[in-house]
Amino acid sequence: MFLKKISIVNYKNIREATLDLSPKMNCFIGHNGEGKTNMLDAVYYMSFCRSAYTTSDANVIRHGEDFFVLDAVYVNDYGDEDSVFCGMKRGSKKHFKRNKKEYKKLSMHLGMIPLIFVSPSDTVIIEGGSEERRRLMDVVISQYDNSYIDALNRYNKALQQRNTLLKTEEGPDIELLSLLEEQMAFYGETIYNKRNDFIAELTPLFQTFYSRISQDKEEVSLGYVSHCQRGPLLDVIRRDRMKDLAVGYSLHGVHRDDLEMLIGGYPIKREGSQGQNKTFVIALKLAQFYFLKRTGSKTTPILLLDDVFDKLDVQRVEQIVKIVAGDEFGQIFLTDTNRDHLDRILSSSSLDYRLFYVDNGDIMPKEVAYV
Repeated sequence: MFLKKISIVNYKNIREATLDLSPKMNCFIGHNGEGKTNMLDAVYYMSFCRSAYTTSDANVIRHGEDFFVLDAVYVNDYGDEDSVFCGMKRGSKKHFKRNKKEYKKLSMHLGMIPLIFVSPSDTVIIEGGSEERRRLMDVVISQYDNSYIDALNRYNKALQQRNTLLKTEEGPDIELLSLLEEQMAFYGETIYNKRNDFIAELTPLFQTFYSRISQDKEEVSLGYVSHCQRGPLLDVIRRDRMKDLAVGYSLHGVHRDDLEMLIGGYPIKREGSQGQNKTFVIALKLAQFYFLKRTGSKTTPILLLDDVFDKLDVQRVEQIVKIVAGDEFGQIFLTDTNRDHLDRILSSSSLDYRLFYVDNGDIMPKEVAYV
């Protein structure tokens, strides 16, 4: 699948832009803070019904304006066109339509336009808390397995209700508490099994990409860590119920899962350099791309690469260029402040491409741009 055309109105600092895009490579060049990332975030929004950077839809509306609109035309792997529309006024709910028909639930749209976004903020996957690494798993699995989203929502609802009961001063209703624990265990084990299968398949892909980018200079690995590995989840949850009552929240369950990330056998969070951390994250995201491509709808995902070359040496940049320029990748959106990197990509491949300059939210094709 690829994005053929997109119209943007009042999205962050982009007042208005209508772009005809290449089915292969689309390059956006400009100084920091001009709107390159906002352009990619608009494309991300059309896949996930939300921004990659804020949970509040009101925050994506341009300052001083009352609404935003995103309108796009996609071409699927069979050559058929699909239109996707999103619009929202301040103080109102957003409207999301596919081929002019509004979705009853936004979750019905997830996975229809698979997408992988690689950005500088992805280092939080390594440096941040376990919730960042769980989100990484959840975002990919939810794009090819709708039953996973349902299990995750039901688990989180039971978890929230149990936490509320644990905080009651007069003590919880034990019968209700037991029922919620059963729900957490049932849906939690479903989530665990799907995450475990995902990591088992993702790991060798990830290691292959890291090896290619680093040219075999380091060894890396992933390890999934979950309370479900201690035995039946219901037993694990109930075993420490008294501790949960003492602290007022649930200490055990898949909401505490984590992903162990190692380089040379040691945690990369402690041992990795900036370049190694960035290589780790890029390899992880490229592996997710391959995973999505061969699972679910069998649709080639769109790949967004935001400022990926910063803090990487020339050799690693060249390896990334070789990988993304290959036939196995579909449509790519790439941003950079350095024209040299883009010229290297374009000169090393025969891919169809379009180049855009971004200046204070204005996005101009190369043929009409000024430098």
